[in-house]
Amino acid sequence: MNPEDFEKFLKDFMAGKGGDAAELAAAAGLPNDPKLIAKMVEQLQAALGSQDNENGAVNWKLATDQARAIARENAQGVSDESRKAIRDATAIGTLWLDQATWMAGVTIEPKLLTRELWVADAMPLFEALSAPVANRMSEALAQNLKDNAPEELSAILGNASGLMRSAGGALFAMQLGQAIGKLSAEVISGGDIGLPIFQDQRAAFVPQNMSTFVAGLEIEADQAFIFLCVREMAHTRLFKHSKWLRDSIVSQVSNYASGIKIDNQRINEIAEDFSATNPDELKRALETGAFIAERSEEQQLVLDRIETVLALIEGWVDVVTEDATKLLPKAAAISESIRRRRATGGPAEQTFGTIVGLELRPRRLREAAAMWRQIGDAVGVEKRDSVWDHPDLLPREADISNPSALIAKLRGGNTASDAMDEALRELLGE
Repeated sequence: MNPEDFEKFLKDFMAGKGGDAAELAAAAGLPNDPKLIAKMVEQLQAALGSQDNENGAVNWKLATDQARAIARENAQGVSDESRKAIRDATAIGTLWLDQATWMAGVTIEPKLLTRELWVADAMPLFEALSAPVANRMSEALAQNLKDNAPEELSAILGNASGLMRSAGGALFAMQLGQAIGKLSAEVISGGDIGLPIFQDQRAAFVPQNMSTFVAGLEIEADQAFIFLCVREMAHTRLFKHSKWLRDSIVSQVSNYASGIKIDNQRINEIAEDFSATNPDELKRALETGAFIAERSEEQQLVLDRIETVLALIEGWVDVVTEDATKLLPKAAAISESIRRRRATGGPAEQTFGTIVGLELRPRRLREAAAMWRQIGDAVGVEKRDSVWDHPDLLPREADISNPSALIAKLRGGNTASDAMDEALRELLGE
C-alpha cells in the first residue's frame, strides 16, 4: 500500500466509509456509546486534518474535551447546603489543625468544584505527569520502527509517519481523557490523587462526590465533613510548607520516563499473532504496555523513591488528621473507610498506576504513618514537621522500617546542618 492509499484508507475509515467506528472505539478502550463514538470520530477527523499535532505529541485539548464531556454526565452544581457544611467544617478544622501541626495554615478560601471544573483545574497536573511518559513511549516506538523496518518499507513508513503520529496522539489523548473523566466522579478533594491539583496551594473539594462518599458511611454527616476537610487542609499545609515537593515528584516521573525502551522481540511476537478479525492481543498489549521493555534497575529505583515519598505524604497526613480530630467520636471509623478506599484502588492509586504502573502498597502507607507517630512522640511536633523543610531531610525507605537513627539525629539538633554535612561528605567521597 502506498502512502496516498494508506492516508485515504484511514481518512475514509474516520468518515465512516470503510469500517465500523465502534471497533475503533473498542480498540481505544472507550465504551460503545453511539454519542461518544460520534464525538470521537469528529475529534479524530479534526486531528488528522490539523497541522498542530504533526510531531506526535498528545493532543491535550482532545483529552480535556473528552474528560469534561464524561464529567458532565450526572453532574450536579454546588448546593448552598454543601457550601455551608464545608465552610463550617473548615472553620473548625483550621482551629484543630493549629494544635496538631507546626505548619502554617492556608489563608485563601477553599475552592468548591463541580466535576467538570475539577477536570479543568486538574488537567495541567495530569499533563505534567503523563506528558514525559507518553512522549518518550512515542519516541521509542517510532525509533524502534525506523531501526527495524525492512528497507523496502522505509519510504512508506516515513511518508505516512506524520499521519500515524497524529492519529496515535489523538487516540492516546482520548484514552487519557476517558480515565480522567471517570476519576472526576470519584475524587473528593484537591489532594485526593496524591498531589495537589493547584501549583499555588489552595484546598479544594468536589461537594457532589464528597456528599456521595459521606452518605455511604452511615455516620453523622457533620463529623464526616469535618474529618474530610481536615485531611485536605493538612495536605494543603504540607505542600505549602514544602514548596519543592510537588515539582520533585513530577520530576521523578520524568526521570522514570527517560528510561522507557521498546521490546522489539515482543513487538515481533505480537505482529506474528495479530489477526485483523481478532485484535484483542494488540489491544491488550497497548493497554498493558506489553511492548515496553522490562524496567531497568534505575527505573525501579525511581519508582521506589516515588512510592516512598507518596507514602511519607499520606502517612504524615494520616497522623496529623488523627491528632486534629481526636474530639470527633466517629473519627476512627471514618479513617478506616479512607484506608479501605485506598486499599481497593483510590484516586491516588489509579493515577500513579495508570501513568507509571506504580502500585502503592497499603502496608507501606501504614508503616510510614507509624514512623511519623514514633517521631512525633519522641521529639515533638515541631521537630517532626521540620523534616519537611528540605528534600535532603526526608526519611529514606530504611527509616520507615526503623526510624531510630532518624529520631537520634533529630534529638541531636540541627537537622539541616547534618544533612548538608552528609551531602558534602558524599560529594567528596569521604
